[in-house]
Amino acid sequence: MELFLVKDLLVILGFSILVLLVGYRLHIPPVVGFILTGVLAGPHGLALVSGTEDVDKLAEMGIILLLFGIGMEFSLKKLVQIKRLFLLGGSFQVGLTILASLIIAKIIGRPWGESIFLGCLLSMSSTAIVLGILDQKGESASPHGRLSIAILIFQDMIAIPMLLLIPLLGGGTGEGFDISHLWPILKGLIILVIVFISAQHIVPRLLLAVARTRNKELFLLSVLSLCFGVAWLTSSLGLSLTIGAFMAGLVISESEYSNEAISNIFPFQALFISFFFVSVGMLLDVDFLMHQPLIIFSLAFAILALKTFTAGLTAIIMGLPIRTAVMVGIALCQIGEFSFVLAKTGVSDGLASEYYYQLFLSTSLLTLMISPVLINFSPHIAAWISHLSIPEKIRNGWRDLNEEKKVLENHVIIVGFGISGKNLARTSKLAGIPYTILEMNPDTVNEQKKQGEPIQFGDATHLSILEHLHIQKAKAIAILVNDPIAARRIVQIARASNSSLYIIVRTRYVQEMSLMNKLGADEVIPDEFGTSVEIFSRVLRQYHVPDEDILAFISEIRADGYEMLRNQNPSATKLSDIKLNLANVEIGSFRLHPNSPLVGKILSESHLRNLHGLNVLLIKRGAQLFSNPTPDTELLENDVVVVVAEKVFLKQASQLFGCS
Repeated sequence: MELFLVKDLLVILGFSILVLLVGYRLHIPPVVGFILTGVLAGPHGLALVSGTEDVDKLAEMGIILLLFGIGMEFSLKKLVQIKRLFLLGGSFQVGLTILASLIIAKIIGRPWGESIFLGCLLSMSSTAIVLGILDQKGESASPHGRLSIAILIFQDMIAIPMLLLIPLLGGGTGEGFDISHLWPILKGLIILVIVFISAQHIVPRLLLAVARTRNKELFLLSVLSLCFGVAWLTSSLGLSLTIGAFMAGLVISESEYSNEAISNIFPFQALFISFFFVSVGMLLDVDFLMHQPLIIFSLAFAILALKTFTAGLTAIIMGLPIRTAVMVGIALCQIGEFSFVLAKTGVSDGLASEYYYQLFLSTSLLTLMISPVLINFSPHIAAWISHLSIPEKIRNGWRDLNEEKKVLENHVIIVGFGISGKNLARTSKLAGIPYTILEMNPDTVNEQKKQGEPIQFGDATHLSILEHLHIQKAKAIAILVNDPIAARRIVQIARASNSSLYIIVRTRYVQEMSLMNKLGADEVIPDEFGTSVEIFSRVLRQYHVPDEDILAFISEIRADGYEMLRNQNPSATKLSDIKLNLANVEIGSFRLHPNSPLVGKILSESHLRNLHGLNVLLIKRGAQLFSNPTPDTELLENDVVVVVAEKVFLKQASQLFGCS
């Protein structure tokens, strides 16, 4: 049995690699590639995979992790920033699609339950395809990109109530609804209350204890245990595993550990989700597709048109220009991943026959393959439609989405919040420079969050963590961690994510400088010579070497990569030009006591310079300060006189000023 499973996995992975490589050349999204892999390797294709039940189990794992990840991404704080786009945009798009589907289904004589179920299937769009294309084109922050993403988030959220509703719809295909089907919804509400209490009081403390160990394996095991534990609990209570996984994600979403958890789960999530799409492809009957291509193509284009219209109408209702509305409509025109989850659940509850399920799979696959091409051409389509005879108010819109844009940009990312990180954060705050902090010590994160610092818990060696900190829009990143291996990885990821990013790294040893520079760091500050620079700077100041000469010398040292300090043979430098020998000169300050012979005299009469070798720099009188006093400045009782002189004259000056 194990041998068959290994063979099946090998076939799936091998076919996936081949199809994805070809798909990359043809600009086919990975989701479509995985579905095609299932079609080719499945029982209706080349029949290379025999254990489809085992693949289905792996696919179910993928759905659990998908819902878990979506639950962790769901954050009330994030949604507050796009609340209008999320609530209104998502409600209009889903509502209009369900309404249009309901009307069409009732016209052709389908029952209410099936009609609503069809609307739920068609209202979902592909998060994987849309986000991938928007990120690739750099349009995630554009007006159509932000509205599309907000609607996709709403769709992911509304899919959970839809999953709860399907058993009710399955019981409602006749004359009336069975009241017993309301029980799952009630159980779902009870579990939500339990989840809320856990998210506020139990899980954060548990994850804090785990995070304190700094053990990544323990953290990953804890997160996975939480995911599958809650999924099993909800399944035991009669709800689906997917609902439990989503609720487990909700438990973590509001904590500072969500980003770290997502980065740890992502590799497993991506692997198992690929099995889900492969399993969907295996269910597609190629003979069914070949025997009625006209019906399938007609339905696919009808769905594309319907969804483009409803999503575009949503954008127009929200006051966006026609060009933006067209691009939003085209972006959301395909069938989404959640539609497959809903379809599987609906078939098991008697809402669709095998014929209609095959029809749905065929048309969905077609929309997924066509939509990327349409999205790439959407700017041209939108430009053409904009030039049609359209009322001015619809053409230009009446609302600007930029007023809701609050994306962190041109900021500094501080990785590590030790002394160096704290000083950088403090100076950035004083200078009005936006910054965000990433730290792996959970106690530091909790403490600094209470003080209002923009700090998050996470490992910067994960790309997803840095993307959450908007590294693509950052101005600089300061890597101040003590782990040289992690620092190198962070430099690589940061440079690959943002070619114009200024990267400064603190290292322990000079030997690491050249490697860091090769990896993409703009400046590397080694601790051992940073200490040396600070020491010799302070010593030179004791010899009254001018600050500008010291700074010039430090710049020369850094310019040649500290080679001057590494070379033990003395050589001529800019410091050699400093001929000032002021080692015997010091600055002193004296209070003028009542018994001093200087009280009441002006500076020219005191002969401080001629007879006593003292050069007066300034006089402090109460709150007044006389810098560079003139010869006729009078010396009064309790004045503080600051002078510069050789050490021998300073020692003799005490009696002159009346000091006992």
